[in-house]
Amino acid sequence: MLAIIGGSGLNQFPELEIVGEQKVQTPYGDCSAPLTFARLRDLQLVFLPRHGQGHKLPPHQINYRANMWALKDVGVTRVLAVNAVGGINSTMGPGVFVVPHQIIDYTYGREQSYNFLTDGYINHIDFTHPYSQVMRQQLIASLLAANLRFQERGVYACTQGPRLETAAEVLRLRRDGCDLVGMTAMPEAALARELGLEYAALCLVVNWAAGLDSNELNMEDILKTLAAGMADIKKTIFIFANQ
Repeated sequence: MLAIIGGSGLNQFPELEIVGEQKVQTPYGDCSAPLTFARLRDLQLVFLPRHGQGHKLPPHQINYRANMWALKDVGVTRVLAVNAVGGINSTMGPGVFVVPHQIIDYTYGREQSYNFLTDGYINHIDFTHPYSQVMRQQLIASLLAANLRFQERGVYACTQGPRLETAAEVLRLRRDGCDLVGMTAMPEAALARELGLEYAALCLVVNWAAGLDSNELNMEDILKTLAAGMADIKKTIFIFANQ
């Protein structure tokens, strides 16, 4: 079963045929919101708004462990994460979609692991390639079919938030080889790997990262770009889910 984790801008998905909701109890506390079970044509899936109902949870306060545990508990095997990001790479400006292939984690203080023991040893997961290669190729095919502007590779810098970055921090991220900057890829991707879930991300660039544009960052402009991209995000998800 497929799960869609909605990020900023995708905290609702009224086009889905709702089957029911479930509040899942986990050993790690409450999820961001009850899980919504739905149908997308002939496919059953689960939808979870990462930031909660009404978009009230900032990135550093999301209970990532509860979210991923709950999805696994109800039978999810694949997770498609939707992320709004800032563009660092010159080919990744506002309105462009990116299917990231790598992550650099700059977060701190977040619960990063379930600390599973395997044969008495800590479970050191192989995280060489943090995103599912199969799902990435399916996303690329979906974006091609939707005739959208996109980049099929990108290094996602995950920062702590909730504030946006300084211009100097963005320059450091670019020196580190980052193409995009967001706040929610980690520990979400690592937790999915610990649970054996296939995981990939569909990122929409909603602004140039700080200092890379002559204009001041403006939340109103960011939200406009995000709103304009929602129809394309949903179109891509429809194609992806029914491959």
